[in-house]
Amino acid sequence: MTSAAELIAVLPYARRYARALTGSQGEGDALVAQAIPGLDPSLPPKQALYARITQLTERLEIPSALPIRPLGRHLLLLTSLEEMTLADAARIVGLSEADASERWAEARAAVKAAAATDVLIIEDEPVIAMDLRMLVQGCGHRVVGIAATEAEAIRLARDNEAGLILADINLGRGGNGIAAVRRILETTPIPVIFVTAYPEQLLTAEGVEPAFVMRKPFDPVTLAIFTYQAITAGRVPLH
Repeated sequence: MTSAAELIAVLPYARRYARALTGSQGEGDALVAQAIPGLDPSLPPKQALYARITQLTERLEIPSALPIRPLGRHLLLLTSLEEMTLADAARIVGLSEADASERWAEARAAVKAAAATDVLIIEDEPVIAMDLRMLVQGCGHRVVGIAATEAEAIRLARDNEAGLILADINLGRGGNGIAAVRRILETTPIPVIFVTAYPEQLLTAEGVEPAFVMRKPFDPVTLAIFTYQAITAGRVPLH
């Protein structure tokens, strides 16, 4: 049986996975709470929680409305966001490794072919900002601006119709990325991905937290999956 201590240790990661699936802090956390009573005791705590979250969301996939087959989205997030092997991800979603490999490859191809959008980057380190610009453009998106401070981010968001914000948390003397995003979202609803070297610090379930949190450093595939998920909003309504 999973102990309380074991469960508490894996909760931040489960919240991250559930929020990425639903595109919402509130819905993701509610999904985790719903999943906890039905854990499979034969699986390790982390895998058991992910498996139950997957089971609860599997029925919500709509293949005809999405370019990704059922469970493909889950496999992408488990292998990129949660850094699991494909074998472990297959076990979690209840597929054979061969079937999981096929759906994972199809899902990756769909992500690469996804519609492009305009991206606003909020990052105070010039080298990292340039890396982000190249990665974003490599994913087929357009960069409408790079902001190094809160004030600049708010101005650029006001002057450009961005379809996605990619924001660092700490802007040094330029302020705070979360504060800048909060100001922007007061007037314009835009999907946001936060990037940080310490994602666990943003997954405490205390106060308002982001739905999409990406760990630094990251690779082009991970960024492509995150941008796809955020742009499509990962919004499959929960009932």
